[in-house]
Amino acid sequence: MRRFTVAALTAATTLGTVLTAVPAEAHRGPAPLGMKNCAANVCHFDVPAGTYDVTVRLGGDGAASTAITGETRRTLLAETATEAGERVSRSFTVDVRTPEGEPTGPDGTPGLDLVIGGSAPALADIRVTPAKRARQIFLVGDSTVCDQPGDPYSGWGQQLPQYLRKGVSVANYADSGESTVSYLADSRLWATVQPQIRRGDLVLIQLAHNDKQTDGATYRANLETLVAGVREKGGKPVLVTPIVRRWFNADGTLNNGTALLVNGLGVDHPAVTREVAAAAGVPVIDLTAKTKTLVESLGTEGSKALYLYNEKRDNTHTSVHGATVYADLVRDELVARGLVPEGRTREG
Repeated sequence: MRRFTVAALTAATTLGTVLTAVPAEAHRGPAPLGMKNCAANVCHFDVPAGTYDVTVRLGGDGAASTAITGETRRTLLAETATEAGERVSRSFTVDVRTPEGEPTGPDGTPGLDLVIGGSAPALADIRVTPAKRARQIFLVGDSTVCDQPGDPYSGWGQQLPQYLRKGVSVANYADSGESTVSYLADSRLWATVQPQIRRGDLVLIQLAHNDKQTDGATYRANLETLVAGVREKGGKPVLVTPIVRRWFNADGTLNNGTALLVNGLGVDHPAVTREVAAAAGVPVIDLTAKTKTLVESLGTEGSKALYLYNEKRDNTHTSVHGATVYADLVRDELVARGLVPEGRTREG
């Protein structure tokens, strides 16, 4: 694969301009990557695996509203409105790797791919450069967290990047169907994640939905193994209790084992996760409690939009809307604990 180094291309003024990136060897200095790598609503940057800062300038002659997704449907920039004639700059940091989505899924397209979307997209300029001091947030989880490859599904980890400021990147290694047992056993999963962890990186761990037949002692030991493995590399583990299943009692509450992730052996996954966090002295994001409160407050009808009930009669997996709401809950907890800077809201 021919690669191009990264700095700043002379910007074209519209996405309709189709030009060819110039090889690095044709320049005395680094070859820039920018608008010349964009056509229509897609930008492709032929870069090797790594972490990249992306700065965009949004807006046009008319009112516009622009969002950016990348790689496997990750929301990197929430829809951003601009008035007629207004230009605004936004920046984010993105993880580029192979496979680009779920670790056990297809490789995807080499390099960095961005899609310019929104209700009225207007991209005036874009610049991609290697991130020099990026901090990673690694995600270890299952299908409720992962970068889901197709609509209407979305994991909350897929929506988290839009809330983070430049310099913080999400490396989502969550994978559909994984339990604490299988995540530790598969060389494409934990054995791939752990060597990449650097001092100061965060590792968020949410595994429970597929531990249906994992006994309590094994589940506890597996969480302890993951926590110890993060610490061994100098990272900061954060345990996350699982999102609830949308499974109501007749009285409109979720106080049952199906909703609250108590498995067939009677193992209360959220409770064990809290206990391991307390014993190990690591932060815990009680996403079970937070999603329970939210789902109950919305009721049986209002909560359908968070999940894929209307589309698939699915009360476990979230829609893009639900994943976005749940990612916001995670971001709020990370900020409250001082684990990440306040970052962006969806409005900016």
